[in-house]
Amino acid sequence: MYKIPESVLVVIHTLALDVLLIERADRPGFWQSVTGSLDREDEPLMDTAARELFEETGIVADGTDIVLQDWHLTNVYDIYPLWRHRYAPGVTRNTEHLFSVCVARDIPITLSPREHISHVWLPYSQAAERCFSPSNAEAILHLSRLA
Repeated sequence: MYKIPESVLVVIHTLALDVLLIERADRPGFWQSVTGSLDREDEPLMDTAARELFEETGIVADGTDIVLQDWHLTNVYDIYPLWRHRYAPGVTRNTEHLFSVCVARDIPITLSPREHISHVWLPYSQAAERCFSPSNAEAILHLSRLA
């Protein structure tokens, strides 16, 4: 089954704008925020963001203490060639919807070992520099404008 070329990016941060990055298991050295594709065409974006947040970090966006923020912003980018085989033939671009969630820095993080091998908290500018994805770095830098 091919991936749907529509995804979410969830920037996890603290009030002080420290950002949580996670390191990909399939590409050590590739650091990123939470990302993931829709499971089905009609899956609501907020549901996708909450699902991916939980699957990749163990953080539950309960809507009370931990609230996902939909930025109502999207990025459209070329899918990296090394991941194009996951998509239907001819699919080369992805639409990414931006979200964030503000949490306490001491929140427990439980990584999905199939997807990620390490995590780190960094000040937002350093986190942006460490991201392999330009759209992820741009989203992290955008945090300072939202604060």
